[in-house]
Amino acid sequence: MKTERKIGTSLRTLLVCLIAPLLISCHVNQSGIMDAPIDFNHLPVRKGNRPSTTDTNPHTQLNQQPEDLSFVHKLMDWAFALANINKRPSAISVPGAIAMWMEDAHACDACNAFMVGTEFAHFHPQPDYSLHLGLPEHDAEKMIENGWGEWHPMIKRGILPPNIVMLYAPRSHAEMEVAKVILERSYQFAKGQVK
Repeated sequence: MKTERKIGTSLRTLLVCLIAPLLISCHVNQSGIMDAPIDFNHLPVRKGNRPSTTDTNPHTQLNQQPEDLSFVHKLMDWAFALANINKRPSAISVPGAIAMWMEDAHACDACNAFMVGTEFAHFHPQPDYSLHLGLPEHDAEKMIENGWGEWHPMIKRGILPPNIVMLYAPRSHAEMEVAKVILERSYQFAKGQVK
């Protein structure tokens, strides 16, 4: 009997040791189901139809804005806490848009991550709440294919580089987490860490 208990305890300990690292690297989604961690190479598909947007400047998201604006505010707080970022009004977007400017000393020299100066991303004000940002073209294609955004219409007119995209406003905690992954990729691109 004591031997069986020892074996049972040893097996439980072994299972905990084997499973615990896996649990740490995973997260639980809103349904309580454990998912693999989100990274840019494993972007989930966005739920539902794409929002309506304008096809000219200003490029604006017209519907599907979040009911809970805390997702937008938390995303902004996270974004502007990244290293080597200056928070400034956008030099290219609508009045009230707040932009992420990479510090000159940390901006990549030979990339097309920027819309103007070292501005690589900006948050649109109410009632829009979407973002524009730069990504490597193959990453932009992946993000768009999975339903998280769309090309900026000014690309077709030659005004913006062919890798500037709209990231739709996050409507939930899960969408905010995906937006962080996409925005972090843009940040890495602006620093020259991804191509």
